Amino acid sequence: MSSFDKSRLKHLKAVIEADVASGAYYGAVLRVMRGGVIGFDEAIGQAYGSGTQALATDSVFSIFSTTKAFTNILILRAIEMGRFALTTRVADIIPEFKGPPRERATFFHLLSHTSGLPGVWIPKPGMYLDRLDELLEAVVENVHGTVEPGMRCDYSPLANHVLMGEALRRTDPKGRRYQDILHEDLFEPLGMTSTSMGLRGDLRARHVKPDMRGTVPIKHLSRTIEGDHALFEDPDVEAPHVGCASTVPDLSRFAEMLRRGGELDGVRILSPRTIEMARQVWTQDFPNELYRAVHLRMGWEEMPAYMGLGFNVRGTKIGLHQLGTLTSPETFGNYGAGSALFWVDPALDVSFACLTAGVMTQAANIERFQKLSDLVVSACI
Repeated sequence: MSSFDKSRLKHLKAVIEADVASGAYYGAVLRVMRGGVIGFDEAIGQAYGSGTQALATDSVFSIFSTTKAFTNILILRAIEMGRFALTTRVADIIPEFKGPPRERATFFHLLSHTSGLPGVWIPKPGMYLDRLDELLEAVVENVHGTVEPGMRCDYSPLANHVLMGEALRRTDPKGRRYQDILHEDLFEPLGMTSTSMGLRGDLRARHVKPDMRGTVPIKHLSRTIEGDHALFEDPDVEAPHVGCASTVPDLSRFAEMLRRGGELDGVRILSPRTIEMARQVWTQDFPNELYRAVHLRMGWEEMPAYMGLGFNVRGTKIGLHQLGTLTSPETFGNYGAGSALFWVDPALDVSFACLTAGVMTQAANIERFQKLSDLVVSACI
């Protein structure tokens, strides 16, 4: 049976320990599985730069844009339920999202980040980012298409997933809020008991308060808690693009569901065919405009976007990539600002879930996760 080389996994741990000791980041929790069997499950380092609180395997992290993966899966599930289609125009569900060229964007375009919308971090200066209705209003009023949908890949930090969250709400047969759909249709069925939209009260004691270390270009303000990024400590948040808190065991369960073709412990979330579609590359040879800027700034060779339907895909070109260089080309996953990553390698039957403390720059994070991903694959025998 396929397994891991134990000496290589010890080396993986030693590399993380050395990175933490160097101050590259404060700590990491990592779980790696192969064929459904845990091979590596470690908490290494500290929650904060002060070094006063060790990480634990059940530490709760704000997972930033990894939240998008959950929204993406619910959209694909809604498509399977027949509530709309990949080819449905977003404006057919959200009529106020009108005006050319954005009104021609479909859910396919939103999922593949080819909507023609610019990569806007905050749609209205100084606004709170915690209410779906306010986020939608700001996107409708202020985020307009710059090119025809399907013409380029421009990673959407916010707008696409605000639109998708609202589409889920408007088409839900039970008339539920987005956060209730998320909990009842995804987290609860998958047994993700330490995952929530907003920081649920019972998770607060285990929460690692994010230290952005100056790496994030905007503030995430709370209406009730002080701090530039206090949104991530607030329990009353409905932000389909960044609002979730989770643990590595829960994120690993989510990744395992994907590895198994949409099912875990007898609960089916998606069909195998939908996951097969979603993990294909749908962005031609377009670069990802956001990461193109990072690569240019660092002097790295430009990489194709390699976007699926809601997933990043490893692809065939060798270059700086969070999903590694030794992983299989069909490896797919999602990440969150300078700190979070999960992926599934279907060829090697491996899932990877990692959450870290001490947010890194985009470039440093790419290099860090490329290294860790390659070390994991190097342990496969």
